[in-house]
Amino acid sequence: MAKMAVDLGELLVPYMPTIRVPRSGDRVFKSECAFSYDSPESEGGLYVCMSTFLGFGREHVERHYRKTGQSVYMHLKRTVKEKATGAAGGSGSRRRNGKVFLELNRDFNRDDYECEDEAKLVIFPEHHEVPLPNIEELPALVTIACDAVLNAASPYKKQEILSWEDEIQVSRHARSLRQQDNGVQIPPSGWKCSKCEIRENLWMNLTDGAVHCGKWFCDGTGGNGHAMEHYRETNFPLAVRLDNITADEADVYSFDEEEAVLDPQLANHLAHFGIDILQTQKTQNGHTDKEMRLRAREWEVIQESGHKLKPVYGSGYTGIKNLGNSCYLGTIMQVLFSIPEFQRTYVGNLQRIFDYSPLDPTLDFSTQMGKVGHALLSGQYSKPPVKSEIIEQVMKEERKVLDWQQRGVSPRMLKALISKDHPEFSSIRQQDAHELFLHLMNFVERQNMGSENPSDVFRFLVEERVQCCQSRKVRYSQSVGYSMQLPAPIEAATNKEELIAYEAQRREAEENMTPPPVPVRAKIPFTACLQAFTEPENVPDFWSSELQAKSAGVKSCRFASFPAHMLVQIKKFTFGMDWIPKKIDVSIDMPDYLDLSRLRATGLQAGEMELPDIKPPIVIPDNSRGLNSFLDSSDIDESSVLQLAEMGFPLEACRKAVYYTGNMGPEMAFSWIIAHMEEPDFAEPLGVHSFAEASPSFSTLSSIIGIQPPEESVAILTSMGFPRRQAIQALKTTNNNLEHALDWIFTHPDHEEESEAASDTGDEDLDDGASSGANGHSDTSPSQNQERLSPMVKDGPGRYELYAFISHMGPSVKSGHYVCHIKKEGRWIIYNDHKVCLSEKPPKDWGYLYFYHRLSGC
Repeated sequence: MAKMAVDLGELLVPYMPTIRVPRSGDRVFKSECAFSYDSPESEGGLYVCMSTFLGFGREHVERHYRKTGQSVYMHLKRTVKEKATGAAGGSGSRRRNGKVFLELNRDFNRDDYECEDEAKLVIFPEHHEVPLPNIEELPALVTIACDAVLNAASPYKKQEILSWEDEIQVSRHARSLRQQDNGVQIPPSGWKCSKCEIRENLWMNLTDGAVHCGKWFCDGTGGNGHAMEHYRETNFPLAVRLDNITADEADVYSFDEEEAVLDPQLANHLAHFGIDILQTQKTQNGHTDKEMRLRAREWEVIQESGHKLKPVYGSGYTGIKNLGNSCYLGTIMQVLFSIPEFQRTYVGNLQRIFDYSPLDPTLDFSTQMGKVGHALLSGQYSKPPVKSEIIEQVMKEERKVLDWQQRGVSPRMLKALISKDHPEFSSIRQQDAHELFLHLMNFVERQNMGSENPSDVFRFLVEERVQCCQSRKVRYSQSVGYSMQLPAPIEAATNKEELIAYEAQRREAEENMTPPPVPVRAKIPFTACLQAFTEPENVPDFWSSELQAKSAGVKSCRFASFPAHMLVQIKKFTFGMDWIPKKIDVSIDMPDYLDLSRLRATGLQAGEMELPDIKPPIVIPDNSRGLNSFLDSSDIDESSVLQLAEMGFPLEACRKAVYYTGNMGPEMAFSWIIAHMEEPDFAEPLGVHSFAEASPSFSTLSSIIGIQPPEESVAILTSMGFPRRQAIQALKTTNNNLEHALDWIFTHPDHEEESEAASDTGDEDLDDGASSGANGHSDTSPSQNQERLSPMVKDGPGRYELYAFISHMGPSVKSGHYVCHIKKEGRWIIYNDHKVCLSEKPPKDWGYLYFYHRLSGC
């Protein structure tokens, strides 16, 4: 029972050391609970800790008090009232004896509602209440702290204000940049780093057109920093990110100014290397009418706009608010939490996750996943309107009540967490749902090491077979996959005559300046897509170990294992030769039941001869400064070390960060620190063995010098079930980086068998394990195959049933809208942001991502 304090000053004295005034860098969460979607508008209001400024609903505030001992909380309560009929003026928010502490919720029509806000201090565990404001009786520090909390901006608004997009300045090099006439022309696809052949996070230097990989991100992806190395060698200052160039924007980075910049001459600089974005803009504008008609039809079909959809409520039928181009996140989360393994991991263990969450649960992935999962599955945020409200709705002939009941939940905390330090997901632009899915799987993998991992249901092994066209010998290898990328061959369309007639009518309409005809989609049989998937692919720059030189090769892929859930991605997005981003508008008759059994890998066949296990020769660059900098501790850039130390990091950790990033500057070293902070030897002194000769690569450095990885790191990997030999090899290959070592193990599953074979025989060739594991696979049952696969890959039959699909509307993956359909209780449900309804005609042939689960009983 709440109690009113009599002597406020005396009551607050014991708690004064725990009451803080928010500083400029503090995040004040006064609109949402860290563990749930309770807010000041909820029945119990919201409690804001006056020390950490985290918000908690009534159900969770006691947990925070018991865990931290923090006793003083500000309780915020908002009462929303519908205006009386005939009331004039827009909606308003008012606070008793003061200003409001929250903006009006977007879920309310500003003309129909008004709000009343109330704030008070609550002291636990006695629940003493102190109404606010109370300047006369409260100590000055408490008054200042309360006023600062009430006036604090949303932490998400701060992120938007401080977004790099708002801080970008014009580069001082932009107008004076001199470009080389070296004949370089950049194609619209097929890029790779010229030094390491990485195909992601690629940057083109605007001076010479050289393409290199960027720095690696804190999640272990991104690149090896060769773009920065190229700048150090040439002093060419500006580079543009290749995979993000559109007619409207592009990411430009200045190595000299060490920040993202604007280039007013970007169109001319890109055209110098064959990238004509001005022509792209003209072409896109020239087809506006056609595009609008095509997209209008697409939006109608995918959102089922022509049908009167019936809303559904309750457990599993909660929508997700669109935060502004965040529907790619919402659709993926809806599908993931329809999967039992994700439900068990994050919702079944909810109380344990919450009890063991860190002091700041907003930064914990498992906590935020559990929060979203519980909200979607509990039905707490999706309740049907009561009978009186339905009658009132019918009387007013409005949908206001239904829209209010289907508010959905807002995944702001989860989005902020998973997008941190990611250049694309941290922006407010639309993104690729498939890329987000892979990004999330990376998070799930790392957060569930050594325990039940729900991402196991998607993981499978791909067997790649490459044949040298000259020697006719073959090489087999395996890699880990999470989705099946299915081509959409336009040439296989069954309505070619209709497409030809449409194209003729379109050209005629353009010539006569008349309205264009109704757009026609290519209808492609699913069997044709599957056939295109299995077609061999030419590899023009294949290095043949038999010839000891590059040669032409032919590559084909099969499934070495089948996952419990198969994600099929239709390859709809591409670039034309004119650099215009295109979406292939097709209709594919995706089957409800899918049998991929005939695509199971068979391994080395009788009569096939394997290529020798000889690696390509390592080309040591003329400038070996970067390699030597990793071998001689005396070359460490002490100025970078001091900059990092001033941030509060241990001095030895700073030295190691600069050392292991090759003196590439404090920014790269800072990323290394963030990625290695949790390692047990993070602050231990740097131990370097001298080595005079230039090492060819990090992956061979430990082997050449003979350094063994730290025993603590080996113990961590072996505790997860990996063989000791494999753990040591992974750590050596990744320069003792635990996270990278784990990724290496996932992507080199054949090395586990090699390790076991080597430990059993001592002198057996390391490649025998991989080849023997695949040989004769057609005679091996799934249960037998499971025994020889990596413990991280679970195999089974390749027969599936469709249970969900995600559709995209719009001309490009960087724009438009996503909607998902999920089959629940025998019915198809459409999830369109916060609106959840029964589907009348699910557009299964217009989807982008299709989710299948293994048939029961297989």
